Amino acid sequence: MEYLIVAEVNIPEGAPELDALQRHGAAALLEEHLDLLAGIEGPDGIEIDTLGHHIAVHPSGAFIGWRLDAPALAFAEDAARHILPELLERTELLADWHLQRCAATATDAELATALEPEPELLDPAEGDGISQEDLAALRSQLLADAEHLHAFGPEAFGHDPDDPDCDVTAEQARFVAGALIQGVQMLTDELLADIQTLRHTNTPASEHDTLWVIDELPPRYAHRYTALFAQKFLIATTVLGYRLPQPGWLPPLCTAEALALRLLEDKIEVVLETSDLLDELPLEEMLAALNDHLFEDLDHEWLYDPEHDGIEDDPDLRDQLGLHNLAITEWFLPHTHLASALHPHLIHPIPDVNSPD
Repeated sequence: MEYLIVAEVNIPEGAPELDALQRHGAAALLEEHLDLLAGIEGPDGIEIDTLGHHIAVHPSGAFIGWRLDAPALAFAEDAARHILPELLERTELLADWHLQRCAATATDAELATALEPEPELLDPAEGDGISQEDLAALRSQLLADAEHLHAFGPEAFGHDPDDPDCDVTAEQARFVAGALIQGVQMLTDELLADIQTLRHTNTPASEHDTLWVIDELPPRYAHRYTALFAQKFLIATTVLGYRLPQPGWLPPLCTAEALALRLLEDKIEVVLETSDLLDELPLEEMLAALNDHLFEDLDHEWLYDPEHDGIEDDPDLRDQLGLHNLAITEWFLPHTHLASALHPHLIHPIPDVNSPD
């Protein structure tokens, strides 16, 4: 069963608040050490798998959203409460930080199912989820991170300040804007983890049952998603991440950017779920408005349609539909009406995984 652990780790009481540079460093350290944890040994040797994490650092510490696969909720909580203080102690610059709170969240159905086998392991005194104080801090961090988005404003998320009956409020738009910024961080970290895995095994994504994010790209090219490809995709994502805090927005500069934006929408949902906002937002409507604002076209969606597998290799059909740069060798080529070049690392084509280097 999958559980979301929400934990808060804090700086020592009385210590000065973290400035922007210190917050960035703390986030990097936490990310680095959590990335190294492929699994945790829980009570009685129970194996608990780590499925992903999200970190939001604030001036007094950090909130950690951590997905664990465990036989029961109590196992997930106990493992997190054991490993997080140990992780802080092993990290020299965070050794004086402390675990303030740690709780697992799940739906009512998940809780009922998870607690049936081992009901005695859950201590009722521990509470049944994330506190209102934690939620308030997570949401406050989202609103703060929204201030870093300058490429477009709340109208991109469906908010119309001139329409009193608009379904999307200004605050809701800011929540999703903050989730977009945090989602870029999450996507970047997951790509780095995938690069490490693909490089270590020297095999493409098609040889792996699960990866962090590369396996969410069009499956028809899984045999081409090598470590080199993942590096190029990370560069394209980094260029995209750089553009979001800059004033003014241009549509995706290449197909890889369009695919990265598609993946980014999934990360937005993960971030909002961590802050328990999914049921409080008209998210489907907001993401539809965002897509209308972000994309010049949705050509990249053809790559996910199994009924049109190979459409990128049919020049007549491509011309008929006006499709451009859908072949994997073209994903990193700039759309010439938007940009003349993107990054030196993206100049050379991707070699076929089955061809000699």
